Amino acid sequence: MGEEIKRFLTSLLHKVEGLYCIAITDRDGVPMIKVTSDKMPEMAVRPSFLSTFAMATDQGSKLGLGTNKSVICMYSTYQVVQLNNLPFIVSFVASTKCNTGHILALDIPLQELLYDLRTVIEP
Repeated sequence: MGEEIKRFLTSLLHKVEGLYCIAITDRDGVPMIKVTSDKMPEMAVRPSFLSTFAMATDQGSKLGLGTNKSVICMYSTYQVVQLNNLPFIVSFVASTKCNTGHILALDIPLQELLYDLRTVIEP
């Protein structure tokens, strides 16, 4: 099953121009599945970096606007899009020229995969 998941994520990675990484992690930023291209900055998939999403989501929910669905961070050469699909966090790392809407649209084809993973880890 693991190789099928990696093939599926790799196909999604190649569908969006400028997308460098798709990582599915737990709430603490521990990577469960990760596919990357050769342009991927290694610092962007460290658990310490990925776990900050959970803190940002918790802070964002205090605004009284409901639960946070995604966080988009733009840096000088990269963008990081993180989706809240608890118990999973899906992180995308891409170039700043990558279409953010295309990245957000990947949430739809990922739902079935995340459902299957959720059934494996939850009792």
